Amino acid sequence: MAEEKLIGKVTHYFPKVSAAIVELEDSLKVGDKIKLKHKEDEFEQEVTSMQIDHKAIDMANKGDMVGIKVERKVKEGWEVYKIQEG
Repeated sequence: MAEEKLIGKVTHYFPKVSAAIVELEDSLKVGDKIKLKHKEDEFEQEVTSMQIDHKAIDMANKGDMVGIKVERKVKEGWEVYKIQEG
């Protein structure tokens, strides 16, 4: 059974590059599975690329503001969950 843990919130979305800025409350790395959720709307994806200040990174920590490539349009306030297969 997969477990979901709230790890951050979307603070901004850039439609031209399909990237969401996420303020992290926990660590996140490239390759992690995440779920983005807002009310009844949600989708899952793998983290394929992350950036801080336009520099590609593999891992981010609590308190970091990261840019994540997203597969669908999101808005400010969407919650980001890390999915842990258990």
